Amino acid sequence: MTGLAKFSGVVDVVARLAVLAGVFLAFTVVVGPSFASPGNIEGICMQSAVYVMAGLGMTMIMIAGGIDLAAGSTIALSMVVTSMILKHDGGQNPALWTPLAVLGGMAAGMLVGMVQGLLITSLRIVPFIITLGGLVSIRGLTKQIADNQEISPPANWLYQNLMFPVQGRTLNWQLFPIGVWATLVAAVGAGLFLRYTRLGRRIYAVGSNESTARLCGVPVERTKILVYAIGGAFAGLAGILEFSKLNLGQPTGAQMYELYIIAACVIGGTSLRGGVGTIFGTVVGALLIGILNIGAQQAGWPKQVQEIVIGLIIIAAVALNQLRGQEKRS
Repeated sequence: MTGLAKFSGVVDVVARLAVLAGVFLAFTVVVGPSFASPGNIEGICMQSAVYVMAGLGMTMIMIAGGIDLAAGSTIALSMVVTSMILKHDGGQNPALWTPLAVLGGMAAGMLVGMVQGLLITSLRIVPFIITLGGLVSIRGLTKQIADNQEISPPANWLYQNLMFPVQGRTLNWQLFPIGVWATLVAAVGAGLFLRYTRLGRRIYAVGSNESTARLCGVPVERTKILVYAIGGAFAGLAGILEFSKLNLGQPTGAQMYELYIIAACVIGGTSLRGGVGTIFGTVVGALLIGILNIGAQQAGWPKQVQEIVIGLIIIAAVALNQLRGQEKRS
Protein backbone atom coordinates (compact mmCIF):
# COMPACT_ATOMS: atom_id res chain seq x y z
CA MET A 1 0.00 0.00 0.00
CA THR A 2 2.89 2.33 0.78
CA GLY A 3 4.41 1.65 -2.63
CA LEU A 4 1.07 2.38 -4.30
CA ALA A 5 0.75 5.65 -2.38
CA LYS A 6 4.25 6.69 -3.43
CA PHE A 7 3.50 5.87 -7.06
CA SER A 8 0.27 7.88 -6.85
CA GLY A 9 2.24 10.81 -5.43
CA VAL A 10 4.75 10.68 -8.28
CA VAL A 11 1.94 10.57 -10.85
CA ASP A 12 0.34 13.59 -9.16
CA VAL A 13 3.59 15.59 -9.31
CA VAL A 14 4.18 14.70 -12.96
CA ALA A 15 0.56 15.58 -13.86
CA ARG A 16 0.78 19.02 -12.23
CA LEU A 17 4.09 19.78 -13.94
CA ALA A 18 2.63 18.62 -17.27
CA VAL A 19 -0.35 20.98 -16.88
CA LEU A 20 2.01 23.84 -16.00
CA ALA A 21 4.21 23.14 -19.03
CA GLY A 22 1.16 22.75 -21.28
CA VAL A 23 -0.29 26.14 -20.27
CA PHE A 24 3.11 27.81 -20.73
CA LEU A 25 3.54 26.29 -24.20
CA ALA A 26 -0.01 27.28 -25.16
CA PHE A 27 0.67 30.93 -24.35
CA THR A 28 4.01 30.71 -26.17
CA VAL A 29 2.06 29.74 -29.29
CA VAL A 30 -0.61 32.41 -28.78
CA VAL A 31 1.67 35.28 -27.77
CA GLY A 32 4.78 34.31 -29.71
CA PRO A 33 8.37 33.31 -28.91
CA SER A 34 8.81 36.42 -26.76
CA PHE A 35 6.66 34.75 -24.09
CA ALA A 36 9.44 32.20 -23.52
CA SER A 37 12.18 34.83 -23.36
CA PRO A 38 14.35 34.97 -20.19
CA GLY A 39 13.00 38.41 -19.32
CA ASN A 40 9.38 37.29 -19.53
CA ILE A 41 10.04 34.13 -17.52
CA GLU A 42 11.69 36.32 -14.92
CA GLY A 43 8.57 38.52 -14.84
CA ILE A 44 6.33 35.49 -14.32
CA CYS A 45 8.51 34.27 -11.46
CA MET A 46 8.56 37.72 -9.84
CA GLN A 47 4.77 37.98 -9.89
CA SER A 48 4.33 34.39 -8.76
CA ALA A 49 6.82 34.81 -5.89
CA VAL A 50 4.38 37.03 -3.97
CA TYR A 51 1.63 34.41 -4.34
CA VAL A 52 4.03 31.61 -3.39
CA MET A 53 5.33 33.36 -0.26
CA ALA A 54 1.84 34.09 1.06
CA GLY A 55 0.69 30.69 -0.21
CA LEU A 56 3.19 28.88 2.03
CA GLY A 57 1.34 30.12 5.10
CA MET A 58 -2.07 29.72 3.47
CA THR A 59 -1.28 26.08 2.69
CA MET A 60 -0.55 25.40 6.36
CA ILE A 61 -3.72 27.20 7.44
CA MET A 62 -5.86 25.26 4.96
CA ILE A 63 -4.25 21.93 5.89
CA ALA A 64 -5.23 22.71 9.50
CA GLY A 65 -8.82 23.13 8.33
CA GLY A 66 -8.86 26.95 8.25
CA ILE A 67 -8.87 29.75 5.71
CA ASP A 68 -7.51 33.32 5.67
CA LEU A 69 -9.53 35.76 3.60
CA ALA A 70 -7.50 38.66 5.04
CA ALA A 71 -4.24 37.69 3.32
CA GLY A 72 -4.40 40.53 0.77
CA SER A 73 -5.10 43.11 3.47
CA THR A 74 -2.21 41.74 5.53
CA ILE A 75 0.11 42.09 2.55
CA ALA A 76 -0.95 45.73 2.17
CA LEU A 77 -0.35 46.34 5.90
CA SER A 78 3.14 44.87 5.60
CA MET A 79 3.86 47.10 2.59
CA VAL A 80 2.85 50.21 4.54
CA VAL A 81 4.78 49.27 7.69
CA THR A 82 7.92 48.48 5.65
CA SER A 83 7.62 51.79 3.78
CA MET A 84 7.13 53.80 6.97
CA ILE A 85 10.22 52.32 8.60
CA LEU A 86 12.39 52.96 5.56
CA LYS A 87 11.01 56.49 5.16
CA HIS A 88 11.80 57.20 8.81
CA ASP A 89 15.43 56.24 8.14
CA GLY A 90 15.63 58.45 5.06
CA GLY A 91 18.37 56.30 3.58
CA GLN A 92 20.92 57.42 6.18
CA ASN A 93 21.67 54.07 7.85
CA PRO A 94 20.50 51.20 5.58
CA ALA A 95 22.56 48.56 7.39
CA LEU A 96 20.38 49.06 10.47
CA TRP A 97 17.01 50.09 9.06
CA THR A 98 16.72 47.59 6.20
CA PRO A 99 16.66 44.57 8.56
CA LEU A 100 14.31 46.51 10.86
CA ALA A 101 11.97 47.15 7.92
CA VAL A 102 11.94 43.45 7.04
CA LEU A 103 11.31 42.46 10.65
CA GLY A 104 8.62 45.13 10.97
CA GLY A 105 6.72 43.97 7.89
CA MET A 106 6.92 40.32 8.93
CA ALA A 107 5.98 41.11 12.55
CA ALA A 108 2.93 43.09 11.43
CA GLY A 109 1.70 40.07 9.47
CA MET A 110 2.46 37.67 12.31
CA LEU A 111 0.55 39.86 14.80
CA VAL A 112 -2.49 39.95 12.52
CA GLY A 113 -2.38 36.16 12.11
CA MET A 114 -2.00 35.59 15.85
CA VAL A 115 -4.97 37.84 16.66
CA GLN A 116 -7.11 36.03 14.10
CA GLY A 117 -6.06 32.67 15.51
CA LEU A 118 -6.91 33.80 19.05
CA LEU A 119 -10.33 35.05 17.95
CA ILE A 120 -11.10 31.81 16.11
CA THR A 121 -10.15 29.59 19.06
CA SER A 122 -11.57 31.74 21.86
CA LEU A 123 -14.85 32.80 20.24
CA ARG A 124 -15.26 29.45 18.44
CA ILE A 125 -16.42 31.20 15.29
CA VAL A 126 -15.62 29.64 11.93
CA PRO A 127 -12.42 30.99 10.30
CA PHE A 128 -14.36 32.19 7.26
CA ILE A 129 -16.28 34.77 9.32
CA ILE A 130 -13.34 35.92 11.44
CA THR A 131 -11.03 36.39 8.46
CA LEU A 132 -13.79 37.97 6.38
CA GLY A 133 -14.06 40.59 9.11
CA GLY A 134 -10.27 40.80 9.10
CA LEU A 135 -10.25 41.44 5.37
CA VAL A 136 -12.22 44.66 5.92
CA SER A 137 -10.88 45.77 9.31
CA ILE A 138 -7.20 45.21 8.52
CA ARG A 139 -7.61 47.14 5.27
CA GLY A 140 -9.21 49.98 7.22
CA LEU A 141 -6.43 49.89 9.82
CA THR A 142 -3.85 50.05 7.04
CA LYS A 143 -5.50 53.11 5.53
CA GLN A 144 -5.65 54.73 8.97
CA ILE A 145 -1.96 54.11 9.63
CA ALA A 146 -1.00 55.49 6.21
CA ASP A 147 -3.47 58.39 6.52
CA ASN A 148 -4.98 57.24 3.21
CA GLN A 149 -1.75 58.15 1.43
CA GLU A 150 0.79 56.11 -0.52
CA ILE A 151 4.09 56.08 1.32
CA SER A 152 7.18 56.43 -0.86
CA PRO A 153 10.51 56.02 0.93
CA PRO A 154 13.84 57.08 -0.62
CA ALA A 155 15.92 54.63 -2.67
CA ASN A 156 16.77 51.63 -0.52
CA TRP A 157 18.40 48.19 -0.69
CA LEU A 158 15.09 46.30 -0.83
CA TYR A 159 13.90 48.14 -3.93
CA GLN A 160 17.28 48.08 -5.65
CA ASN A 161 18.04 44.41 -5.03
CA LEU A 162 15.25 42.23 -3.65
CA MET A 163 12.85 42.21 -6.62
CA PHE A 164 14.64 44.35 -9.20
CA PRO A 165 14.83 42.60 -12.62
CA VAL A 166 18.27 41.21 -13.46
CA GLN A 167 17.73 40.24 -17.10
CA GLY A 168 19.41 42.68 -19.47
CA ARG A 169 21.80 43.89 -16.77
CA THR A 170 25.27 42.72 -15.83
CA LEU A 171 23.63 40.46 -13.26
CA ASN A 172 21.72 38.38 -15.82
CA TRP A 173 23.82 35.36 -14.80
CA GLN A 174 21.79 35.45 -11.58
CA LEU A 175 18.67 34.52 -13.65
CA PHE A 176 16.18 35.85 -11.07
CA PRO A 177 16.16 38.55 -8.36
CA ILE A 178 17.19 37.73 -4.81
CA GLY A 179 13.55 37.77 -3.72
CA VAL A 180 12.66 34.92 -6.08
CA TRP A 181 15.54 32.80 -4.78
CA ALA A 182 14.56 33.67 -1.19
CA THR A 183 11.01 32.52 -1.93
CA LEU A 184 12.33 29.22 -3.28
CA VAL A 185 14.40 28.70 -0.12
CA ALA A 186 11.36 29.55 2.02
CA ALA A 187 9.28 27.00 0.07
CA VAL A 188 11.85 24.25 0.64
CA GLY A 189 12.00 25.16 4.34
CA ALA A 190 8.20 25.15 4.65
CA GLY A 191 7.99 21.75 2.96
CA LEU A 192 10.58 20.28 5.33
CA PHE A 193 8.81 21.89 8.28
CA LEU A 194 5.48 20.27 7.43
CA ARG A 195 7.05 16.89 6.77
CA TYR A 196 9.59 16.49 9.55
CA THR A 197 8.60 18.62 12.57
CA ARG A 198 6.17 17.81 15.36
CA LEU A 199 4.14 20.97 14.70
CA GLY A 200 3.94 20.10 11.00
CA ARG A 201 2.48 16.69 11.81
CA ARG A 202 0.07 18.28 14.27
CA ILE A 203 -1.16 20.66 11.56
CA TYR A 204 -2.10 17.69 9.37
CA ALA A 205 -3.67 15.90 12.33
CA VAL A 206 -5.86 18.86 13.31
CA GLY A 207 -7.06 19.31 9.73
CA SER A 208 -7.72 15.61 9.20
CA ASN A 209 -9.84 15.07 12.31
CA GLU A 210 -9.85 17.65 15.08
CA SER A 211 -11.62 15.42 17.61
CA THR A 212 -9.24 12.52 17.08
CA ALA A 213 -6.24 14.87 17.26
CA ARG A 214 -7.47 16.19 20.61
CA LEU A 215 -7.94 12.65 21.95
CA CYS A 216 -4.37 11.86 20.88
CA GLY A 217 -3.06 14.73 23.00
CA VAL A 218 -2.57 17.33 20.28
CA PRO A 219 -3.05 20.87 21.66
CA VAL A 220 -5.58 21.86 19.01
CA GLU A 221 -6.17 25.49 20.04
CA ARG A 222 -2.46 26.23 20.41
CA THR A 223 -1.75 24.60 17.04
CA LYS A 224 -4.39 26.76 15.35
CA ILE A 225 -3.02 29.96 16.88
CA LEU A 226 0.52 29.05 15.83
CA VAL A 227 -0.49 28.15 12.29
CA TYR A 228 -2.33 31.46 11.84
CA ALA A 229 0.67 33.34 13.25
CA ILE A 230 2.96 31.52 10.80
CA GLY A 231 0.53 32.22 7.96
CA GLY A 232 0.50 35.90 8.90
CA ALA A 233 4.29 36.01 8.96
CA PHE A 234 4.46 34.58 5.43
CA ALA A 235 1.87 37.13 4.28
CA GLY A 236 4.06 39.82 5.85
CA LEU A 237 7.05 38.55 3.88
CA ALA A 238 4.91 38.58 0.73
CA GLY A 239 4.14 42.22 1.48
CA ILE A 240 7.87 42.98 1.61
CA LEU A 241 8.30 41.35 -1.80
CA GLU A 242 5.39 43.37 -3.20
CA PHE A 243 6.82 46.58 -1.73
CA SER A 244 10.21 45.82 -3.25
CA LYS A 245 8.71 45.71 -6.75
CA LEU A 246 7.21 49.19 -6.38
CA ASN A 247 9.18 50.96 -3.62
CA LEU A 248 5.77 52.04 -2.43
CA GLY A 249 3.54 51.38 0.54
CA GLN A 250 0.02 51.22 -0.86
CA PRO A 251 -2.82 50.96 1.68
CA THR A 252 -5.06 49.93 -1.24
CA GLY A 253 -2.48 47.50 -2.67
CA ALA A 254 -2.77 43.72 -3.04
CA GLN A 255 -6.48 43.91 -3.79
CA MET A 256 -7.97 40.45 -4.41
CA TYR A 257 -4.62 38.77 -3.72
CA GLU A 258 -6.36 36.47 -1.25
CA LEU A 259 -8.26 35.03 -4.23
CA TYR A 260 -5.08 34.27 -6.16
CA ILE A 261 -3.33 32.87 -3.08
CA ILE A 262 -6.20 30.55 -2.17
CA ALA A 263 -6.54 29.60 -5.84
CA ALA A 264 -2.85 28.66 -5.96
CA CYS A 265 -3.31 26.38 -2.95
CA VAL A 266 -6.48 24.76 -4.32
CA ILE A 267 -5.01 24.27 -7.80
CA GLY A 268 -1.99 22.72 -6.11
CA GLY A 269 -4.19 20.11 -4.41
CA THR A 270 -4.74 21.60 -0.95
CA SER A 271 -8.16 20.58 0.32
CA LEU A 272 -10.65 23.17 1.52
CA ARG A 273 -11.76 20.57 4.07
CA GLY A 274 -8.32 20.32 5.65
CA GLY A 275 -5.82 17.52 6.18
CA VAL A 276 -4.48 17.46 2.61
CA GLY A 277 -1.96 19.68 0.86
CA THR A 278 1.66 20.12 -0.16
CA ILE A 279 4.00 23.08 -0.54
CA PHE A 280 5.12 21.78 -3.95
CA GLY A 281 1.54 21.84 -5.20
CA THR A 282 1.09 25.43 -4.02
CA VAL A 283 4.27 26.54 -5.81
CA VAL A 284 3.02 24.95 -9.05
CA GLY A 285 -0.41 26.54 -8.53
CA ALA A 286 1.10 29.99 -7.99
CA LEU A 287 3.25 29.66 -11.11
CA LEU A 288 0.14 28.68 -13.07
CA ILE A 289 -1.69 31.78 -11.79
CA GLY A 290 1.33 33.92 -12.76
CA ILE A 291 1.45 32.43 -16.26
CA LEU A 292 -2.29 32.96 -16.73
CA ASN A 293 -2.15 36.58 -15.55
CA ILE A 294 0.83 37.62 -17.66
CA GLY A 295 -0.12 35.43 -20.63
CA ALA A 296 -3.65 36.81 -20.74
CA GLN A 297 -2.35 40.39 -20.58
CA GLN A 298 0.15 39.84 -23.39
CA ALA A 299 -2.46 38.02 -25.46
CA GLY A 300 -4.70 41.05 -25.16
CA TRP A 301 -7.50 39.33 -23.26
CA PRO A 302 -9.89 41.72 -21.47
CA LYS A 303 -9.61 41.74 -17.68
CA GLN A 304 -13.03 40.17 -17.28
CA VAL A 305 -12.00 37.24 -19.49
CA GLN A 306 -8.93 36.68 -17.29
CA GLU A 307 -11.15 36.59 -14.21
CA ILE A 308 -13.60 34.16 -15.86
CA VAL A 309 -10.77 31.80 -16.85
CA ILE A 310 -9.16 31.82 -13.40
CA GLY A 311 -12.55 31.27 -11.75
CA LEU A 312 -13.30 28.29 -13.97
CA ILE A 313 -9.87 26.82 -13.26
CA ILE A 314 -10.52 27.07 -9.51
CA ILE A 315 -13.86 25.27 -9.89
CA ALA A 316 -12.25 22.58 -12.06
CA ALA A 317 -9.40 22.12 -9.56
CA VAL A 318 -11.79 21.70 -6.62
CA ALA A 319 -13.96 19.27 -8.61
CA LEU A 320 -10.90 17.24 -9.62
CA ASN A 321 -9.61 17.11 -6.04
CA GLN A 322 -13.02 15.89 -4.84
CA LEU A 323 -13.12 13.16 -7.50
CA ARG A 324 -9.62 12.05 -6.55
CA GLY A 325 -10.62 11.96 -2.89
CA GLN A 326 -13.66 9.81 -3.68
CA GLU A 327 -11.52 7.41 -5.71
CA LYS A 328 -9.06 7.01 -2.84
CA ARG A 329 -11.88 6.31 -0.33
CA SER A 330 -13.53 3.72 -2.61
